[in-house]
Amino acid sequence: MQPLKYLAGYPPHVLTQVRALIEQDRLGTMLDEKYGQLHAVRSDGQLYDYVQVLKERHLRKSVPLGKVIYDGKLQVMKHALGTHTTISRVQGDRLKTSREIRIASVFRDAPADFLKMIVVHELAHLKEAEHDKSFYRLCTHMEPGYHQLEFDLRLYLTHLDVGQR
Repeated sequence: MQPLKYLAGYPPHVLTQVRALIEQDRLGTMLDEKYGQLHAVRSDGQLYDYVQVLKERHLRKSVPLGKVIYDGKLQVMKHALGTHTTISRVQGDRLKTSREIRIASVFRDAPADFLKMIVVHELAHLKEAEHDKSFYRLCTHMEPGYHQLEFDLRLYLTHLDVGQR
């Protein structure tokens, strides 16, 4: 019985249901039926525009973003699906700060809802650093179905992981 690394911490009855879907080769089908619509956000420029629209809608007064890109090394090297960073540089006698969001390149080919979920997650970090109640409250404000999407994204990643074996 292989470990389901993206579902660690979930109750045993949930893991049993997921394993049954995998054994019956139905996990991918179930996800396709629920999240069949892919997105058209292919380039880094399109991703930046996509993130800016969500940011403008929900976090208008937050700090500006300097860069938003797909990162092909992110999932493997940092064990993360997205990151948000603040980079400070000294230019003359001033300190310039730039904020970056990097999204794992696995989302370039993922269903539209999963891209939105990870973008919402990273945008929420602009206001809330920790994964606490206020962080998740902000996530559900931006995307009411956030918690279900997060679980289903874990199922999607499990499906990709199992499919690669």
